[in-house]
Amino acid sequence: MTEDIKTTPPASVSPAEKDDNALGRRGFFRWMTVGWIAFSVATGGFFTVIVRFLFPNVLFEPPQTFKAGFPNDYASNFVDTRYKKKFNVWMVRDEESIFALSTVCTHLGCTPNWLGTENKFKCPCHGSGFRMTGINFEGPAPRPLERYKISVATDGQILVDKTKSFKWEKGEWENAESFLKV
Repeated sequence: MTEDIKTTPPASVSPAEKDDNALGRRGFFRWMTVGWIAFSVATGGFFTVIVRFLFPNVLFEPPQTFKAGFPNDYASNFVDTRYKKKFNVWMVRDEESIFALSTVCTHLGCTPNWLGTENKFKCPCHGSGFRMTGINFEGPAPRPLERYKISVATDGQILVDKTKSFKWEKGEWENAESFLKV
């Protein structure tokens, strides 16, 4: 009942047929190399995203309290603009006092410029004008500039604290912390 199965040797296969039908050792290693490179790139990209997520962008803000020199450093009826870029503050000395004004326009938050020849702050965005004291007198700004807390430190220098602001419309400019008597 059992039939004898005869195995016949395979007919000779041409090399062209061999390459079409079989991957071969070299082909296998080529595909393995491509696969590992793709896996490495994908894994590297994934870990780059994870590491970037763990170290988010940080905005470094200037300190909210800083020393602005000695009271005698400021000339009468003068606006000092040296703290405008670093601390967003103008130091102003009029006939009676020294005070620190905010550099943020009360209309839409632009930064006005001090025009010494015209003796006023002028906002480049919408044309609001502020007197040297910070009072608005032209343009769309609804209220005067804000003042910051100002005091004299133990070493005699002016100490500006931006964490406390004073608004003119609330009557806070009369507060003794909003200016220094000279």
